[in-house]
Amino acid sequence: MSSASHDPVQPDATPPATLSECFLQLIAVVDRLRSPQGCPWDRQQTLQSMMPYLLEETYEVLESIESQDNQGLKEELGDLLLHILFQGRMAQDAGHFTLEESLQTITDKLIRRHPHVFGGHEARDDAAINRSWETIKQQEKGRRSRLDGIPRTLPALTRARRMQEKAASVGFDWPTIAPVWDKVDEELGELRQACHGAQPEAIAEEFGDLIFSLVNLGRFLKLDPEEALRKTMAKFEHRFQGIEQELARRGRRLEEVSLEEMDAIWDQFRR
Repeated sequence: MSSASHDPVQPDATPPATLSECFLQLIAVVDRLRSPQGCPWDRQQTLQSMMPYLLEETYEVLESIESQDNQGLKEELGDLLLHILFQGRMAQDAGHFTLEESLQTITDKLIRRHPHVFGGHEARDDAAINRSWETIKQQEKGRRSRLDGIPRTLPALTRARRMQEKAASVGFDWPTIAPVWDKVDEELGELRQACHGAQPEAIAEEFGDLIFSLVNLGRFLKLDPEEALRKTMAKFEHRFQGIEQELARRGRRLEEVSLEEMDAIWDQFRR
């Protein structure tokens, strides 16, 4: 982002009509905030200090999509874009690269990795497209393992699914879903056996194996494990809060009622 080429932004300026004008105006706002005449807080931020906020905005985008809140999504996408531009501005201030260079990099990458669109190659099916993408990416990055490049900071369920997808892209996968069900049953049996042996390390290992196999099952069922678990947690939250609200209506406290009474209220919210 180059602040020299942008005029100062007036708060009451007429909103731009085109996409390019909107984008340039947002860049100009970020430039102004980071300038000596801008905001002291914004000027003192670094790439590292803004990481928690960037992550938070990403999850707020996902929450808006999950709840099908289009108005919220409109706002949250803007917030996320602001953080991306802000990070780009700080990177330029530090002399790492410019936003223009970053945009050109992703443009070139998309063209290289879609030879079936831009290079005249034939796209047989989704699996072939994914294999081509992974092969090109592997060559570009000079990686020795197909599992390299999966961020270790990803949520564990998402990272597990990405590992399985990467392995599957080169044929290391079950041919059908039937043996995946068998693997889940096998891992559940091994967890039961470990629990009978009362060995904490073995229990933890088998528990992890079971979760990993369930993630694989979800992949075959075309389910995102993170999304599925979030929905289940939202359902649990709704039902448990229903128990609290119903007991409050009766003038009772959670600590005063039996599990059977709570279960009876819980069942009302399952219908």
